[in-house]
Amino acid sequence: MPDSQVQDQTHASRAEPAGQQVIALVDDDRNILTTVSIALQSEGYATRLYSDGEAALSALLENPPDLAVFDIKMPRMDGMELLRRLRQHSALPVIFLTSKDDEQDEEAGLAEGADDYIAKPFSLRLLSARIKAILRRSDARAGIVPLVPIPESELPSDEIARGRLVMDPARHHVSWGGKPVSLTVTEFLILEALATRPGVIKSRNQLMDAAYPDDIFVDDRTVDSHIKRMRRKFRVVDREFNAIETLYGAGYSFTDG
Repeated sequence: MPDSQVQDQTHASRAEPAGQQVIALVDDDRNILTTVSIALQSEGYATRLYSDGEAALSALLENPPDLAVFDIKMPRMDGMELLRRLRQHSALPVIFLTSKDDEQDEEAGLAEGADDYIAKPFSLRLLSARIKAILRRSDARAGIVPLVPIPESELPSDEIARGRLVMDPARHHVSWGGKPVSLTVTEFLILEALATRPGVIKSRNQLMDAAYPDDIFVDDRTVDSHIKRMRRKFRVVDREFNAIETLYGAGYSFTDG
């Protein structure tokens, strides 16, 4: 898809039907733009396509979508700088696409305010699941009732309270000792799997099953990276936080204290 066609699609998408959720895709890989756009449109989303961060920035601020998916490595303005400038004016939900195993990119993106990240090559099913979860969280925080009812099987469970930890799946809210802790969707799902059964050892495979669809492969280091980031976030509000225990060779467990 030539860049001109990408731009034409962007302008044409301004006539989205009222109430239709809009996803902006920012990537210099035209194949990814086309493939992801078709997949999301088949699920009922409208899409807007941008081939670099510089082209996307003003459009995202002037006519915000419901969520944006950024590649990090792009010419002219990369995804990190795009997010940095966007966050000066907007809390638009953002998912980062990162190079596989590039933990430095993941760390920096989350620090700049990304809501979640997915490593390339990625599954369209996983991207769709993350988009749905983040949009649902955003709607809950804003008090918005979805136009399409959520199936009963997908409704979030009741609030989880384990000692100083409180998790509210309906609002994707986490607090420790009454202080909020901001987690990505992936981190939330891993912590929920641990906190639901405190004291029970969960293997890395079990935690991957909780956070990712069954047919998606992620290696052990991915779970370890999420755990490491979660611990750091909790230690911002409590330097003595040690509720997520590592059992070497076995996995992780949560101790409510």
